[in-house]
Amino acid sequence: MKELVEVIAKALVENPDQVEVSEKESDRAIVVELRVAPGDMGKVIGKQGRIAKAIRSVVKAAASKEDKKVIVDIVDAN
Repeated sequence: MKELVEVIAKALVENPDQVEVSEKESDRAIVVELRVAPGDMGKVIGKQGRIAKAIRSVVKAAASKEDKKVIVDIVDAN
């Protein structure tokens, strides 16, 4: 899941070298944290959160095979 989020985020932002993705796994869930440059935060979230929602939908569909819940957090870099 980490690689999928990273590929999507790097395609959206102006500073792909500043995209950081980390993954934490527990028994029932995988938490994927996405960090981007402060100027790119709006591009990843989108108007009314539409892009963020789309990213979460794609990741959820990709994770449906694993029987685990995937949570995508967009974290402020500051």
